[in-house]
Amino acid sequence: MTDLTYDPHKDLDLENRRRRLTFRAWHRGIKELDLIFGNFVEANVAGFSEDDCAWFERIFEEQDHEILAWVTKGENVPEAFQGEMMDRLQKLDFMTLQAR
Repeated sequence: MTDLTYDPHKDLDLENRRRRLTFRAWHRGIKELDLIFGNFVEANVAGFSEDDCAWFERIFEEQDHEILAWVTKGENVPEAFQGEMMDRLQKLDFMTLQAR
């Protein structure tokens, strides 16, 4: 049974939460999400509030394939993740990809 009151981030200050988010954003498990989250977080983390950090901490607990579908297709995004942050992620305008 999952303890829904457990918060592993409660003792971290905002700067350390931002650092942890940056690391976790680049180490998702699938390359597509590494690129999406890593680039997005790196470009925006300096301005993240406590609420923004909490949003990412929650979404990082979800399954990679589901997150990828939400971000790239915009389909079936759970209510908890709808809003400005998801809208910004779905634009994918923060990335510059080059073929190699």
